[in-house]
Amino acid sequence: MAVTKQKKKEILDKLKDITAKKSVVFISFHKVPVTETTLIRSKLRKEDVSYYVAKKTLIQKAFSESKIAGNLPELNGELALVYGDDLTAPAREIYEFQKKFKGGISILGGVFENKFLTKSEMEEIAMIPGHDILKGMFVNVINSPIQGLVLSLKALADKKSA
Repeated sequence: MAVTKQKKKEILDKLKDITAKKSVVFISFHKVPVTETTLIRSKLRKEDVSYYVAKKTLIQKAFSESKIAGNLPELNGELALVYGDDLTAPAREIYEFQKKFKGGISILGGVFENKFLTKSEMEEIAMIPGHDILKGMFVNVINSPIQGLVLSLKALADKKSA
């Protein structure tokens, strides 16, 4: 069914809003059943990440008109956009589904900090842990020398008392 000019304009406006997001991931979702897509959307929603499907031509037009540095990656297959205001969450969350549904969902590239990135660069970003995990890792790094000092002092105290 053909899309009216008015509807295309609405979709293009929505896509232009998406181009302003901090992080956008282009994904191919070939042969992914509707039940799985619904599961993906609900999981992404919990992480404040959105999922949007539009025609490739409209996506290409919106992103070519944006002021994003670099070249738009090649967009093959059935295309969807996963985006959010968190820099790493869209890539990280969709990467989990890519591992789960091998062959069905694949990252094609994306936009990160107003630059187009390739598939491999977006997958590297996807492997960055979440904010809470990074905080925990940081606390552990800070705690490690303090813990070593305490254990050394305890060993000295035990040696003197013996």
